[in-house]
Amino acid sequence: MTMGSNQTEPLYCGKGINDFHAGYYVWHGYVSLFVCILGIIANTLNIIVLTRREMRSPTNAILTGLAIADLTVMIDYIPFAFHGNILPSMNYPREKQLTYSWACFVKFHSIFAQTCHTISIWLTVTLAVWRYIAVVFPQKNRLWCGMQTTILTIATAFVVCPLITIPPIYIGFSITPFNEMLDSHGNKLVTSVTDFNTTISSTLVPPEGRNVTLYKVSMSQLARDYPFIMNSNFFIYSVLIKLIPCFALTMLSVRLIAALLEAKRRRKQLTSNSNGMKHIVNGKVVDKPRKNSKTLEKEKQTDRTTKMLLAVLLLFLMTEFPQGILGLLSATLGDPFFEQCYIKLGEVMDILALINSGINFILYCAMSRQFRTTFVLLFRPKFLDKWLPVAQDDDNGRTDMGHDNNGHTQTQVSHV
Repeated sequence: MTMGSNQTEPLYCGKGINDFHAGYYVWHGYVSLFVCILGIIANTLNIIVLTRREMRSPTNAILTGLAIADLTVMIDYIPFAFHGNILPSMNYPREKQLTYSWACFVKFHSIFAQTCHTISIWLTVTLAVWRYIAVVFPQKNRLWCGMQTTILTIATAFVVCPLITIPPIYIGFSITPFNEMLDSHGNKLVTSVTDFNTTISSTLVPPEGRNVTLYKVSMSQLARDYPFIMNSNFFIYSVLIKLIPCFALTMLSVRLIAALLEAKRRRKQLTSNSNGMKHIVNGKVVDKPRKNSKTLEKEKQTDRTTKMLLAVLLLFLMTEFPQGILGLLSATLGDPFFEQCYIKLGEVMDILALINSGINFILYCAMSRQFRTTFVLLFRPKFLDKWLPVAQDDDNGRTDMGHDNNGHTQTQVSHV
């Protein structure tokens, strides 16, 4: 369908997406810079609190690895947002923006950020698996999810994920030189992509402009000659990095929610039947056995930990699943969808991923009493100790501590 003599209506995403992209693009650099600064502070605090000796546990080790991966993503994104989004909005000369060194950083950013984000994704999956085992197979938790196994799993994620993400991006994209006609202020007059194997005649440069060599990261010549390379890139990104973890997390989250509801039902039934109830064993009427308060409290702590981690998982699904769908559609529908939809929503996908990387600190503080207590003890000014009470210690001199399956004292993010 034609919209005019020279314009054709987009095949997939229409004017609304274009208008939204144009409006949000101006603000994306500032919004992402703000989110990144807060996220760096939050993840740094996460690492400091979770690595305290009294906080060490398999669950918290995974959360620490997750915070490190998220922290590196945000550190890397700050120069990308500032140079790539903020400077262009300030009319910074294009010949200083699109330099060869900046193109090298953009390619590094595309590889490094994707690798770190992939590590974060698979650590989130590991967190869900560990929680599922703890809830559904508690007798196997010590064997399957001990500290040594957890550290080995985290190290594996940091080694394997780069092997999955680096080759497709490195092969599929390259730094491409191109020519633009710029005025005396460095603004674009006319764009002319040329073959750099030939010499550009000075007669091509209009009197009011300069022919300047700029650089950008674009599809490599190898990927243009062999389209399956880019298709493989999109399938790896959308299916292996996004959709498979999302489906796994969805199933695990459903099972965890079902386990929580079942545990709540059992406790309610136990509470209602425990007072004065009798039952028959071998023909004799005996008191119905009751769980002691310590066992009941331990079950409640397990449920609170599961609820907090479910919040982490559901937030992940809301931010990552749409990106996986868009990547898969780009692989199946080709360049028109990629150019008309995927690129237009690129900044939105970035800011959602950044928010997901930075918001865990808020979840921990809101849902974990032990995290809040440890945080306050670490960062509260000393002069406040005269007026504000310090958390009560147990017999070992530690605060709000549980015990792992090996009988060693440990603390998990498990108290509300």
